[in-house]
Amino acid sequence: MTGFRDRLTRWRDDYLPQKGWAYGLLVAVGLYLLLTVLVGMYWSATPAPFDVSERAAAYAAEDGARTTTGSTTTAALVGAMETLLKKRGGYLSNDVFPPGAWLDNVPNWEFGVLIQSRDLARAMREVFSRSQSQSREDPDLSLAEPKFNFNSDSWMLPATESQYREGVELLRSYLRRLENAGDSDAQFYARADNLRYWLSTVSSRLGSLSQRLSASVGQRRLNTDLAGEESARQSTPAPDELMVQTPWTEIDDVFFEARGTAWALIHFLKAVELDFADVLAKKNAQVSLQQIIRELEATQQAVWSPVILNGSGLGLLANHSLVMASYISRANSAMIDLRDLLAQG
Repeated sequence: MTGFRDRLTRWRDDYLPQKGWAYGLLVAVGLYLLLTVLVGMYWSATPAPFDVSERAAAYAAEDGARTTTGSTTTAALVGAMETLLKKRGGYLSNDVFPPGAWLDNVPNWEFGVLIQSRDLARAMREVFSRSQSQSREDPDLSLAEPKFNFNSDSWMLPATESQYREGVELLRSYLRRLENAGDSDAQFYARADNLRYWLSTVSSRLGSLSQRLSASVGQRRLNTDLAGEESARQSTPAPDELMVQTPWTEIDDVFFEARGTAWALIHFLKAVELDFADVLAKKNAQVSLQQIIRELEATQQAVWSPVILNGSGLGLLANHSLVMASYISRANSAMIDLRDLLAQG
């Protein structure tokens, strides 16, 4: 051991002075890597939630207007997209340099938020802002939706952020027109059928997420694709039994996508609770909506493990995906019940 220390000391005294540039480069690289790790840890924190009613009031105050039906839902969508762009580190899904390029949990969280934002933007364009199927689309919303559907990982020419910022500005333009008492051209129709339309899309997303989360342990499932209708057909034959399993490299990706999905939905549902208050009260459905929000809020608990564990369900180790699937499934089940309530006369 002493001989090794002596050789190390001679190498330091004899070699390093002659190769000072190499030593300096080595130190610089080491410091850079340490800095990127620390910055990456700082950027990886989930953004704090915001109060949708306060956000709507703040936007109205900026525009010198007053909130109205649809203000809170629109403000929630604007707030979610602004969070993607202005959170720690900004928008990371299209980063090509460290530490953003090394982070995958945050981009998957961003993707979950983005998917829900896209769905709500489409619902606002197709139903919330139109009185019937033959009505004209709102000009701002018809331009905003394609902006949010732009490629999520484009670094430049154009950059994803620039497209999303343009979409946010179009939403703000719609919000200003909506809150202008002298402008009847911009509308938001808080009706039960419009709410059911959006909830149907959300339910479909949650159902898919629940299945992907549950597949973390792998399951053999019976093929029920054509169940319930004798004359149903599909394009190509499929086996009667399927092996469904999420690749182990994607387990944490699906988990954080679900976290981002739930984060966005919490804000959107709280906004809907205010804008559709009369509709929900008439159907006696406020409690059902509040239960959905409560289930989704449980998905935002702190993850104390340094990694997303993938135990075998009832094994020695926890399975974070199955826990998340439980919350998502219960929220989806309550959402199906809510849709049934809204469909009743």
